[in-house]
Amino acid sequence: MASVIKDIGEIWSRLFDHRPFLQGELSYFVREFEEKRGDREVERLFKILEYSTELEQNQIDRAEQLGDCHLPSLKANADVALTMCERIIQRENKFNTDSKIAENRELRKEEWKKFINDMSDKCRKVDATFNEKEEELKKFYVDLEKKLHINP
Repeated sequence: MASVIKDIGEIWSRLFDHRPFLQGELSYFVREFEEKRGDREVERLFKILEYSTELEQNQIDRAEQLGDCHLPSLKANADVALTMCERIIQRENKFNTDSKIAENRELRKEEWKKFINDMSDKCRKVDATFNEKEEELKKFYVDLEKKLHINP
């Protein structure tokens, strides 16, 4: 039983105890960083610090001066472009064809309704006239038949 417990402990330590592996990886990383790279990263950090302080001292003032010099003309150009855009929009609204097309469609619909109503009225009148003439002809032929039967 003791050997089984010992084997289980060994299996557990191999599966779940990563200290030996991590120790090797950490020592490799430290050796790689310290021996091969040396002070390159520190030198790079100092160069970055020097560059950022130079930017802070010199370039910010220069950027402010350039901004003060060129921003008013840029604003004026933007204002001119904005007014031109507004003029274009106003002209487009004057010649807005969508509303005119819609108005013309409504007018044509009204004219079409009037035309259909006039045609239906004319058709009713023609039908009424036809019915009247038909009745007159029937009366005429009935009368004619009566006269023909009486005379022979």
